[in-house]
Amino acid sequence: QVRIVESGGGSVQPGGSLRLSCSASGFDFSLDSYSVGWFRQAPGKEREVVSCINNNDGPTMYPRSVKGRFTISSDDGSTIYLQMNSLKPEDTAVYYCAARLMGCAGHPMYFNSWGQGIQVTVSS
Repeated sequence: QVRIVESGGGSVQPGGSLRLSCSASGFDFSLDSYSVGWFRQAPGKEREVVSCINNNDGPTMYPRSVKGRFTISSDDGSTIYLQMNSLKPEDTAVYYCAARLMGCAGHPMYFNSWGQGIQVTVSS
């Protein structure tokens, strides 16, 4: 059974950095055909994909708002990171990690294993 746990959230001032970690168990990211995505949901807004990574295809970024500032990576196959730099107040949201079998997808509806979410607040 796939299990996802996020960590590393918190509060930071604009321009600061945070690194989120997604600890995944129940599959081997480096061997299996799983993709892991980071998503975020701000109050009153729909959940959106921030980035996704697949062992075969590498990282994929989606929103223009995070390009050049956010980087997704993985280590030995059990943890996927989201490095967030130059954070802005509009990055404030609950961030989720999720996994799906097969390639990355651009909508949360295609992911079926989710973590509980973690708050990221960017404020002065």
